[in-house]
Amino acid sequence: MADEETPIVDDYDENLDEVESPEFITLDYEDGTSERCEVLGIFECGERGYVALVPASNDDSVYLYGYDEHDDGSFSLVDIDDDDEFEAVSAAYESLMEDED
Repeated sequence: MADEETPIVDDYDENLDEVESPEFITLDYEDGTSERCEVLGIFECGERGYVALVPASNDDSVYLYGYDEHDDGSFSLVDIDDDDEFEAVSAAYESLMEDED
């Protein structure tokens, strides 16, 4: 479930936490399929953390998810269901990527 607050683009973390060596996770979908993705980085937008993933089979797509880290070191990914939130997170990610160039 997505956070009800819409993140504010101006509040994103200026530094995309890049993964030093490629890390992969597998997304398991409700239809029983799965997809292996590389973690591009973790960043903040507003008060929430987000993760950018790229499918191992397709370098043209980037998936953005809410990222919740738990006390035991595990994490969960959360779908971004709100259109305004998704637009803000997309803009923050694109801005971070432009800064990296």
